[in-house]
Amino acid sequence: MSFNPKHKEEVDILDKTESKYHLVLYNDDINTFDWVILTLVQICKHTFVQAEQCAWIVHHKGKCSVKNGEFDELNSMKIAINKRGIEAKVEEL
Repeated sequence: MSFNPKHKEEVDILDKTESKYHLVLYNDDINTFDWVILTLVQICKHTFVQAEQCAWIVHHKGKCSVKNGEFDELNSMKIAINKRGIEAKVEEL
């Protein structure tokens, strides 16, 4: 197998664009499914189906990674979600 510099360059670019953080939503006994779904649609720009699936995962598993991305973007989403009374954290992958 021969070394292909172009292939290495493509791999380097992919490595640099991978997300290093994710936004994690946590379960509680206070917020309704409808409120969590609406929040994910409005703040994280999820479709209704995506938001509903995340809400069910949170309900059954206790938490769900709802978005991957850069820290600053996710942190602003986390703050907005927390202001709505829903627990969320930005965590490193």
